[in-house]
Amino acid sequence: MILSLIYQALILILLLTFSFGPAFFALINTGIKFGYHTGSFLALGVVLSDLFVCILVCLLVYFGMSNLLDSKNAQTAFATIGGGILIVFGFFFFKKHEVKTEETIDIQNQLPSPRLMVLKGFFLNLFNPSVWLLWLTNVTVTNKTVDNSMVKMLVFFVLVLTSVLGVELFKVKLSGKIKHYLTDKVMNIVNYITGTALIVFGVVLIYNHYFK
Repeated sequence: MILSLIYQALILILLLTFSFGPAFFALINTGIKFGYHTGSFLALGVVLSDLFVCILVCLLVYFGMSNLLDSKNAQTAFATIGGGILIVFGFFFFKKHEVKTEETIDIQNQLPSPRLMVLKGFFLNLFNPSVWLLWLTNVTVTNKTVDNSMVKMLVFFVLVLTSVLGVELFKVKLSGKIKHYLTDKVMNIVNYITGTALIVFGVVLIYNHYFK
């Protein structure tokens, strides 16, 4: 059982930290643009969102109500809301990065509030349907491994998410290291790539549930 849990933990950590989803692009962009301190709050919001989804899915699986997440209405609602939020977030990244001059340097130094970044990371991750599917799959498998023990499941996933937070903070740290070497032109390109990626994710979510 222990070896099975270790293997599952490693797979889950890799999937949560290195899947090229909306949160990944937003995290890298924030680390490059604002540095480690601001990016760490976005990472915290993403992990708190994973924890929230994890606990909710654990309760649904434990009480035999996991089929609620598989219903067509639930998936359509998540796709619509999540797709819309990703598209809105994406357009925000198309704001042009101003050239730093003596007149704009103070404006450039104003960082987003920690609370705003936590909320942004939380909701950006929360309305990604693939996150719910990922947790439903892993909770279902883990539930069988630990003999339907809610306490063991929660302890296992808290340890996993603690490791995930560590990896996310490391990614932000690496991103922040290179921001001093980037020109305004490169920063604009980074913003455009991130915004385009989020919009594409949002459109694909909506398209798959309404037109496919």
